[in-house]
Amino acid sequence: MLRMTQEDGELDGLVRKRIRALRVAQGWSLEELAGRAGISQSSLSRIENGRRRLALDQLVILARALDTTLDQLVESAADDVVTSPVIDSAHGMMRWAVKADPGMIVVRRRLTGPPPADPARMRAHPGHEWLVVLSGTAALMLGNRRYRIETHQAAEFPTMMPHAIGAEGGPCEILGIFDRDARRGHRNEGDD
Repeated sequence: MLRMTQEDGELDGLVRKRIRALRVAQGWSLEELAGRAGISQSSLSRIENGRRRLALDQLVILARALDTTLDQLVESAADDVVTSPVIDSAHGMMRWAVKADPGMIVVRRRLTGPPPADPARMRAHPGHEWLVVLSGTAALMLGNRRYRIETHQAAEFPTMMPHAIGAEGGPCEILGIFDRDARRGHRNEGDD
């Protein structure tokens, strides 16, 4: 017989809370989510309230209906709560990966140098990128144009446009959000 540890019990409760929280965040009733998942409303209610065993096949169906992944639904609460920056002093930046939708990545970076002056060092690849300046001033090069983005300002652009970003007038911190294609284009990149 398989025994449930205290940690398993805590994760079980957390998964049930996530199911309910995601349903409520969508503004859905028990009936609406049950319909989307193809299970009975009473089964869903018992799952959320802990009166029914969590079955893997139902979790897969519920994750899909809630527009999330099974991994996100069952990840431990203790995983990666505190992260340390990766320091890339060669490119004047620190990166902190932030948990996000599997198709997207959110990265906080500290930039100290200007964007590259050589247009050949600009990148272009499929995707879309959003960024917000948390402190300082950033310089965004898009094609032949240079944009000055100050603290609390944001920019959004397709990454097929040749682009590069750096600091202007001193260090700056940005929060960048990359869709799945842009994330692939920025993998192993240190100077954008």
